[in-house]
Amino acid sequence: MDELISSRASSIPQPAGTPANTDTADGQVSGVSPLPEGPVPIGSLVFADELPDGVVVADEAGRIIVFNRVAARLTGLDPAEVIGKFVFDVLPLRDAEGRDWWVYADPYHGLPTRTRHPERSLYLADGTEILVSVGYVREDRRKAGTRGSRPVRRLVISLRGAQQRERLERSRAELVSTVAHELRSPLTSVKGFTATLLNKWGRFTDDQKRVMLETVNADADRVTRLITELLDVSRIESGRMEVHRQLVDVPDRARKIIAGRVAAGDAEDRFRLEVLEGLPETWLDADKIDQILGNLVENAVRHGAGIVTIVVEPTRLEGEDDPAAVAVSVRDQGDGISPDVAPRVFRQFWRGKPRGGSRRGQHGGGTGLGLYIVKGLVEAHGGTICVRRAPGGGAEFRFTVPAGTAAA
Repeated sequence: MDELISSRASSIPQPAGTPANTDTADGQVSGVSPLPEGPVPIGSLVFADELPDGVVVADEAGRIIVFNRVAARLTGLDPAEVIGKFVFDVLPLRDAEGRDWWVYADPYHGLPTRTRHPERSLYLADGTEILVSVGYVREDRRKAGTRGSRPVRRLVISLRGAQQRERLERSRAELVSTVAHELRSPLTSVKGFTATLLNKWGRFTDDQKRVMLETVNADADRVTRLITELLDVSRIESGRMEVHRQLVDVPDRARKIIAGRVAAGDAEDRFRLEVLEGLPETWLDADKIDQILGNLVENAVRHGAGIVTIVVEPTRLEGEDDPAAVAVSVRDQGDGISPDVAPRVFRQFWRGKPRGGSRRGQHGGGTGLGLYIVKGLVEAHGGTICVRRAPGGGAEFRFTVPAGTAAA
């Protein structure tokens, strides 16, 4: 931690003979602190202004020596004005009960064994809520001696805005509400039909029993799909989505998706598959490609109209000269998606209105997680996905994934 943070604030006192500012090529004065002389270990120098969170560092006396840009944005203070001032005056932190955090935490005179304070919500003088975590840089044990108290050399304070946490909490609450709503209907059906069959088995004909059992089976599948979606969302949000690559024939996978839709009752002439020549050998996760294609085709059938066309073609990733990538477009002939709505379609819980018919009622409303999961699966492959207007009208969802290798 001793050489971890260097501030860009030009107000920090510099050693004699060291220029505080540096002239840039365009004649402007830069506030970047000069690099120390001599060898610098790799990774030992990080500019505070380049960090994503607010960082405030106070010395052994409590005077601020680092106050980065994010901290300035969160607090509304000018770094040039707070450098050198006491941190407890600049950041009068209070908890939800109005208690002075500096008084009851007493970071400079508290327990000498403390190394950090975990993140918690605290409030500035104007009532702004911020998430604060604190770390201690103490005197080296060898210098402090066996009986030394290891005094605080520096206090490192990390600040984050509370808005992101609030958005996350709202998202989780909405997810719980959606899941509860989606589970209630199929579970009620399963419970009702099974109770009816158990209590009045002899009163029903074989055909009636079959209809009720088929309904129970379909609702159980619906619950299974919902649980699978929730697991996928959890993996995407935590970054734990794994890709198990194998040799995949993307056009063949598309044919199987179409065959499954036809077997489920959709008209065969509702679908068209176009495969362009020159496709590279693709090493992808077969199950996830099936899930991507299945969700996009279902979305086109449910919300679109006319013929659903799947186009598979070779391409290259943006900025890459290597053509080893494949692009898949799923198009419908409905009303399309307006440009103002397009940026929102891959968010959680987005539900579009039917784009060309009453198909939605026939397939159910869904959880609004399908396209969000599709985006996460595509990105797990290192690819991209977008939505735009199809050449003949309607909506076109197009994703591009690198071909990959067997060892990837």
